[in-house]
Amino acid sequence: MTRCGLVAIVGAPNAGKSTLVNRLAGTKVTIVSPKPQTTRFRIRAVVMHEGSQIILVDTPGIFAPRRRLDRAMVAAAWGGAQDADIALLVVDARAGLTDAVRRIAEGLAKSRVPAWLALNKTDLIPAQRLLPLTAELNAILPFAETFMISAEKGDGLDRLADLLARAMPPGPYLFPEDELTDLPNRMLAAEIVREQILRQTHQEVPHHASVETEQWTENDDGSVRVDCTIYVSRKTQKAILIGEKGSRIRTIGQSARIELTKLLERPVHLFLNVKEREGWDEERARIRAIGLDDAG
Repeated sequence: MTRCGLVAIVGAPNAGKSTLVNRLAGTKVTIVSPKPQTTRFRIRAVVMHEGSQIILVDTPGIFAPRRRLDRAMVAAAWGGAQDADIALLVVDARAGLTDAVRRIAEGLAKSRVPAWLALNKTDLIPAQRLLPLTAELNAILPFAETFMISAEKGDGLDRLADLLARAMPPGPYLFPEDELTDLPNRMLAAEIVREQILRQTHQEVPHHASVETEQWTENDDGSVRVDCTIYVSRKTQKAILIGEKGSRIRTIGQSARIELTKLLERPVHLFLNVKEREGWDEERARIRAIGLDDAG
């Protein structure tokens, strides 16, 4: 008998959700950055474990939205939770019960989705702090299961994967067994470029950049040409991204190309273009183009 189900990974920004998804999937399916709000849309990772197909939905971090883009990200996160068989709340154990975590737990309490709790980064704090934190969270919402994990190191993930596999409802697989993600290659390319922007521009252009794959050309020799456009809001951000004599955009492109070549297992020719587009994060068309539904 096969089992298959959806698990929504929810939490505040920077809780370690994407790291957890990548670790459980055994490969990179979602971008990881030390900056919050890295994931912009729901990415499904397919995990085969003990005869079960566990479809992990990595949602954007839930936070107080200001821009149209923010509202679309938060709507995507809650949508992911509502569609799931289990909602796994990932909490940064170091940060503890923040206002953001409290709001998310209260939101989950109002939904009918079974909720599990994963306290992440538990290797970084004294063990005696974990039980009071667990008690505080369970007072808001009684979680069916609680896990102490380190997504970065892989601690506690075997038990999590085992119990998730057993909890999946009986049913046919939704994806081929060798498929890792339903993220289209064009979007994967854009996300890998955006990850390098986040990593290499630090606080200078943190979340003001949007990347779109404009063209995907299959070559006769098995390689692929990928043309991406990076949209930024201001001239200063464009100058920072390009760097002196194009040095930074070259470095971003080289790092992204190496990553894409590894993920796609084929040669990649990556070409990047930077355009200034003021207010792109309020444009419906741009928000839809990066894979989000416009939340109004």
